[in-house]
Amino acid sequence: MNAAKFGILLALVLVNIAFVIGWVWAVRRDRLRGLPGPADIGIGCLTTFLDALGIGSFAPTTALFKFRGRPADELIPGTLNVGLNAAAFLETVLFITVVTVQPALLVCMVASAAAGAWLGAGVVSRMPRRSIQLFMGVALLTAATFFALRNLGAFPQGGAELGLAGWRFALAVVASFVFGALMCIGIGNYAPLMILLALLGMHPLAAFPIMMASDGMLQPVASLGFFRSGRFAHVPALGLTAGCFIGVLTAFFIVKSLPLTTMRWLVTAVVTYAAVSMLRSARAGAARTDAPDAALD
Repeated sequence: MNAAKFGILLALVLVNIAFVIGWVWAVRRDRLRGLPGPADIGIGCLTTFLDALGIGSFAPTTALFKFRGRPADELIPGTLNVGLNAAAFLETVLFITVVTVQPALLVCMVASAAAGAWLGAGVVSRMPRRSIQLFMGVALLTAATFFALRNLGAFPQGGAELGLAGWRFALAVVASFVFGALMCIGIGNYAPLMILLALLGMHPLAAFPIMMASDGMLQPVASLGFFRSGRFAHVPALGLTAGCFIGVLTAFFIVKSLPLTTMRWLVTAVVTYAAVSMLRSARAGAARTDAPDAALD
């Protein structure tokens, strides 16, 4: 293992120690209680299974939360980052050790994503409910579009490079910062990063350690912001955490091939429905807000 990968894994361990301390502190401060049920754990198993296969977990988890009717919409971004952090940790450790990529690019993109997540978590923690609903509705529609484009073969195929230089290197690092910030509102970074790196000429496999390591670092960093604000749902997050160990390890070690195209079309339909539902909730909230003003006219 080279020094860059060792440094990332060491930083990953340290930031996750801070993550655990932050969660315990939030539990004690807010006197959070309760244990996850089978449905909470089942969602974690399913969505992290999809995540380890490269489909992603943020959009499917948001969709299932919306179908279920809890947690509250404004708590979903924090719950995603907190509850799916353990899966990101596992995937980082598994993928970063088996795929080779340019060390400097890996370190810079991971650090940039973490910085974006810290900024994004602070912004999202102060956003009103309707704004979160609007952003997440758009995020879900974006994810559904990416799933459909992937199935239709519209994604760029990429090149053969395992690293970047010059302006391409700088562009990738800046984009990683933006994607890290957007993760805090529920926009997963798998598809955007895969497309960007492919357009820049990188081999598709080279995107995996960057995606996994970025998630592994930015999610605990973002979670620290959500712990501070208290805008996450404790029990569903515990369920996602518990389920991820089954989902990720099953996908990585047991499942060798699946009809991923069919699975993506199914996920596309589910996520699209959830996006429409989220946007309708935002519209209904706006109507309730405007109702008193209309009564005064």
